[in-house]
Amino acid sequence: MLNLPPGLSLPAEDWERTPLSVQVVVLALWHENRGFKPQVTALEEQMTTLQVEVERLREQVNKNSRNSSKPPSSDPPQVRKYSKREKSGRKRGGQKGHPGKGRRLAPPERVSRVVASKPTSCQQCGALLLGEDPSPRRHQVSELPRVEPEITEYQQHTVTCLACGAQTGGEWPAEMSGGSFGPRTQAMIGYLGGRFGMSDRDTQELMEVAFHTDISLGSVPAQERQVSVALAQPVQEAQEYVRQQAYANVDETGWRQMDRRAWLWVAATSLVTVFVVVGTRSAAGLKRLLGESFRGIVGSDRWSAYRGLDLLHRQLCWAHLKREFQAFVDRGGESGIIGNLLLAQVKAMFELWYRVRDGTLSRADFPGSMQPIQAEVRGLLRIGILLDHPGTRQTCRNILSLEPALWTFVAQEGVEPTNNAAERPLRRGVIWRRRSFGTQSEAGSVFVERILTAVITLRQQKRDVLDFLTEACKANISDAHAPSLLPTTS
Repeated sequence: MLNLPPGLSLPAEDWERTPLSVQVVVLALWHENRGFKPQVTALEEQMTTLQVEVERLREQVNKNSRNSSKPPSSDPPQVRKYSKREKSGRKRGGQKGHPGKGRRLAPPERVSRVVASKPTSCQQCGALLLGEDPSPRRHQVSELPRVEPEITEYQQHTVTCLACGAQTGGEWPAEMSGGSFGPRTQAMIGYLGGRFGMSDRDTQELMEVAFHTDISLGSVPAQERQVSVALAQPVQEAQEYVRQQAYANVDETGWRQMDRRAWLWVAATSLVTVFVVVGTRSAAGLKRLLGESFRGIVGSDRWSAYRGLDLLHRQLCWAHLKREFQAFVDRGGESGIIGNLLLAQVKAMFELWYRVRDGTLSRADFPGSMQPIQAEVRGLLRIGILLDHPGTRQTCRNILSLEPALWTFVAQEGVEPTNNAAERPLRRGVIWRRRSFGTQSEAGSVFVERILTAVITLRQQKRDVLDFLTEACKANISDAHAPSLLPTTS
């Protein structure tokens, strides 16, 4: 509320109920009659500034996963989508008559024991039955045996020579672990933390309850360090492999190492994915991930760390752009019109892309089909930079400055229009961070890098994670060559 100027006969309560815009007009007329136009101008500028600030704050409050990079878990209930279909009145679950998907029977070589039930007499006349059923009904029951650890005791004997009296001690076997736990136990502990995100205390409990292996809480991170050492060479090879690929999706998320801010970076290719923890989110972090001379195409969002990349070797994430356009829609007015038109083009683009993926549209015809969409998006963005809303203008200007990176996937086969390939594996790091608030040492960060690289890569290649970790720990104990994370030629 503005102060009532002296000399105006108006009750104070009526002035307080007067809208701010009316107060400004009254003050303008009053000051104009007294030669105080500069003060009126200052008040008008102040009101304009406040209106812009209110609009900015309103937009910030209304941000959600549909119009920004906020995760869906942060959405308020009114934003989350719920099915609006009418209830059918049927019970939940599979309906009567639908094709069943029963459990498959294990092959005979995997069956541990067969219990045969044969009738001995006819239930009709009581005669003795001697025949065989070539196709008996089969039912299999899988049961977990009680797991007891195999404890191996190594004894090193010292024998005195009867000839000279010298004492000679035996040598420890090469396969013996230097600690109290073998390679598969080490691998299991690393697997529980790196794949399932279990805390050290939960891992300790599971090892005791499920595997009857006594382990102290402090021994859990000690075994994780052994797994980290075992994975050093395979992960280094995986990093070099990614740096030589023609295309990689890249993303990053916040991390914490002790009391220092850090970032967890990921680079994902079709068969190998690598992680690194770096103390910066700048271009230096990108170089730490991909090396100084990466020549492939990078799929990413519009974060500033990627500005130094050649636009012809970038692919912007259209999932991020779609959320930007939805933000236009939520602003309403001219921004809303442009946003809806851009979203319509995004929808048409993805429809064509899905046809390319399922084979109903050839790769050769795809660029020609995309030309009208590309032209329409370019025209709408150019209109956007002329609108009154400063946020819409700036976003359209930024996107246009990166225009070649919008369409790399159209010409380059193997390039995806979204950055989902990097965002999916990065979620495991986000869950880890939320569970443990990051890591407490540099060694802990290295373990995170290596175990996530191994787990995600092995799952990409459909390889057994636990068996790989076990072999890596065996190789580390016996100083043998570690198994490789690289895909086989087949």
